[in-house]
Amino acid sequence: MAKVLKGKVVSVKMQGTIVVEVTNRVPHPMYKKLLKRSKKFKVASNGIEVTLGQDVNIVEARKMAKGKYFELQKSKSEKVEGDK
Repeated sequence: MAKVLKGKVVSVKMQGTIVVEVTNRVPHPMYKKLLKRSKKFKVASNGIEVTLGQDVNIVEARKMAKGKYFELQKSKSEKVEGDK
């Protein structure tokens, strides 16, 4: 089962790659207060056009480059090239 994460696009400057920030809420080990923890992932865009600040789903895939292990998940609302 592939890991699916939800995050926000923070960079679209690279060719064929975007950077997505995923934010999780985890409890403090002792005090149990919920803390925000975020991590940035390099994601293969696979020709899908995205804009800065857009919410996207990313799915775990094979290693494509150093530090790039995720690819953009296609949503049902997006049209695939060649479809009418």
